[in-house]
Amino acid sequence: MPMVSKDKKKYVTKWKNRRFIKSLTYAIKGVQTVFNEERNFRFDVFALCMVIIGGLFFKVSIVEWLWLLLSATLVLTAEIINSAIENVVDLATDLKPNKLAKKAKDMGAAAVLIIAIFATLVAAMIFLPRIYFWILTF
Repeated sequence: MPMVSKDKKKYVTKWKNRRFIKSLTYAIKGVQTVFNEERNFRFDVFALCMVIIGGLFFKVSIVEWLWLLLSATLVLTAEIINSAIENVVDLATDLKPNKLAKKAKDMGAAAVLIIAIFATLVAAMIFLPRIYFWILTF
């Protein structure tokens, strides 16, 4: 078993959260921050609310709920990671134009876009047949 140097142990002790509640508090603060500061995240939360309402209205199956919630969770998570990337890049560049910074931000946004397209396809596959049938029965 490799030995941990005293310097490394001191670093871990100093910066690592030892209590679960403290870690949970920081995580909740992070969600509050992204909700308050990121318009796209608020839109994604609104879209999730619409999906939940649609799922309840159309009585989707458990498997469909899993797909819908997985998709929404992926979108929200990607949005949080993208926001973190943007903040770190802005910090590192001091908000000055930089080609690598732009690439990093664009790639983070691309990840969100790809997951959002996936979530949209999942929602369309689940809801469009139901909407079509619902319209026909009116």
